[in-house]
Amino acid sequence: MKKKVCILGSTGSIGSSTLEIISKDKKSFHVVLLSANRNFKLLISQSIKYKPKYIYSNNFFLIEKIKSFCKKKKIVIITDINQLKKIKFDITVSAISGIAGLLPTLNIIKFSKKILIANKECIICGWKFIYEELKKYNCSFTPIDSEHFSILNLIQNKNKGLIKNIYLTASGGPFFGKKVNLKEVTPAQAAKHPNWKMGKKISIDSANLMNKILEVIEASLIFKMPISKFKIIIHPQSLIHAIVEFKNGLSSMLHHHNDMKIPIANSLYGDFYTNKAINNNFVFKKKLSFYEVDIKKIPSIKILGLTKVLNETGFVLINVLNETLVHKFIQNKILFTDIVLKLLNILNSKTVKNYLKNNKIRHINDVFKTYNFCRSLVH
Repeated sequence: MKKKVCILGSTGSIGSSTLEIISKDKKSFHVVLLSANRNFKLLISQSIKYKPKYIYSNNFFLIEKIKSFCKKKKIVIITDINQLKKIKFDITVSAISGIAGLLPTLNIIKFSKKILIANKECIICGWKFIYEELKKYNCSFTPIDSEHFSILNLIQNKNKGLIKNIYLTASGGPFFGKKVNLKEVTPAQAAKHPNWKMGKKISIDSANLMNKILEVIEASLIFKMPISKFKIIIHPQSLIHAIVEFKNGLSSMLHHHNDMKIPIANSLYGDFYTNKAINNNFVFKKKLSFYEVDIKKIPSIKILGLTKVLNETGFVLINVLNETLVHKFIQNKILFTDIVLKLLNILNSKTVKNYLKNNKIRHINDVFKTYNFCRSLVH
């Protein structure tokens, strides 16, 4: 029987990669729901190929563009996940970028047997709410960011008490080892990742290592381990994605090519996947190098030392402030170096310290209250 699949964010890089994998094995999967926010042309193209029953979007302008097409193809347009009735997806891929993915992720869990999450922002901002829904509806969860997928595979069935450190690897981005005036960097240059094909925002995060700061926070939440257990190292080849150091003197690392289809495919299939579509040969001859992070050159690492900020409310602040500042950089309103500089200044401000003292994340609405507070801080 075909597995029923839902893809939130089907036109993004993760969603498109998921569909590429499914296209190689249509006998095993039936894509029931697709969603997008802006790219209506690609959404229509995907719908023609995969014939979903539903399209989800809350963008009025996109809906207007696809309305006649959906009517002709008998595709139901929904603007709220809760409009779904009496359906259970075997697999849901949550890949809507940014905090915009939080509510759809929360709402889709009750309709899913298994959810694969690639949106680090929704985990950072709302993990406790996601975790509650997962338990309530008996929905299994797999992280498909390459680092967290790797950590999961390295520590599964291991005693967490034996873990000394977990290392997340970073490519170093497009400027590592180069003499570049970072104040003159353009959004296009910052988004040109040397190894991965990713969206613009996450590629810019990679260029100043903010993606690793967010991934450390994400990993500490998912695996219920203190942030102090996680370390960041530079690995320019992007072939080793996580290293686990045990107290008994042994260390394990996970290798795979820098292709997101590998963690996605293995999560879709579980232990039954044999990779035919992508390169799965181990690289014997290529040099694997690792470097410590230079805090003078990469100041974003200072965030992990701001202990008073490293709590549920602070995680939302870090995530939303970074997202807002990156957007301003993309609009050429601030310099590339301003992203981290302004973020650190705001996190160390009295305004933020007072907010953290007086506000806790108790309800999902508190996340969006904090989101609005963050946006008021960025000028």
